[in-house]
Amino acid sequence: MAERITSLQNPRIKQVVLLQQKSKERKKLNLIIVEGSREIRWAIEADIEPVSLFYCGDLLNSESREVLSMIKNDQLIEVSNEVFSKIAYREGSDGLILMASAIHKTLADIKLSASPLVIILEGVEKPGNLGAILRTADASRADVVIVCDPLTDIYNPNVIRSSIGCVFTKQVVSCSTEQALEWLKKNHIKSIAAALTATENYHKIDMTVPCAIVMGTEADGLTKKWLDSVDQSVIIPMLGKHDSLNVATATAIIAFEALRQRDFYA
Repeated sequence: MAERITSLQNPRIKQVVLLQQKSKERKKLNLIIVEGSREIRWAIEADIEPVSLFYCGDLLNSESREVLSMIKNDQLIEVSNEVFSKIAYREGSDGLILMASAIHKTLADIKLSASPLVIILEGVEKPGNLGAILRTADASRADVVIVCDPLTDIYNPNVIRSSIGCVFTKQVVSCSTEQALEWLKKNHIKSIAAALTATENYHKIDMTVPCAIVMGTEADGLTKKWLDSVDQSVIIPMLGKHDSLNVATATAIIAFEALRQRDFYA
């Protein structure tokens, strides 16, 4: 029979809240929080190791009951409605919250296709942007998303939520700029930077070759280190009054141009 928690002061409940809120705590304990049936299923299928699954019986549906059956009995913890409301950070979480061990891949772990498409992000700081780009990576069948010098934790709950679990199903690696540049050179991958200072339109260059789309922050773009090191810089022509697209939107535009040039892998 599963343990049942009804107190908001229970140490396990306090730990869940802390893991949701503090990147430092997630890194120290190497634990993450995953909420919702769909995301938990993707995490488990990606070999994320469950530690505890908190569930509220009154909120379960057929999908969440199926996910519940994937967890060992001694890892199940039932909580009251009040407690679940305390630890839930979103609506529509199907009554499930998973505490699990994080997996941290390195550049050496990356498996590449014959003609890889890579997405590189420098200094990404908004979890929602990272999550949206991971969805683009999934939709465009990019080989890997490399996050250089990140300002947000790839397992931030908002990254998991906005990526709808793609953070588990795509290869995602964090590293330094220097490490990424060395890796690109070693693997003979052409680097293409999106930059407002570029003169070449993005759709006029060859992206059928192994290539990496390199994106900077919305506020400042890419650093000089990247702009000086990439093989080519491109710009997305814009006809409005403003000179900046959301970085997730800009990434999707260029990634799907690469996909178009590759005939959508027909």
